[in-house]
Amino acid sequence: MASTSSTGKIEVPEAKEAMNRFKMEVAGELGVPLSNGYNGNLTSAQNGSVGGHMVKKMIEAQEKQMAGK
Repeated sequence: MASTSSTGKIEVPEAKEAMNRFKMEVAGELGVPLSNGYNGNLTSAQNGSVGGHMVKKMIEAQEKQMAGK
């Protein structure tokens, strides 16, 4: 698991890159036009749907791993 600082930022560069790829993948699945950099043109609902779906997918993956699948 990536370590985080007290500000909640990912300190491991490889983990940060992986999370950015995952975020872009989820945004694409949801049809949210997320881009690298500034995304102030998106609504909070659009941005929130990406984050919420990321968490859902991470929980599902962890549950599968814990079940031995």
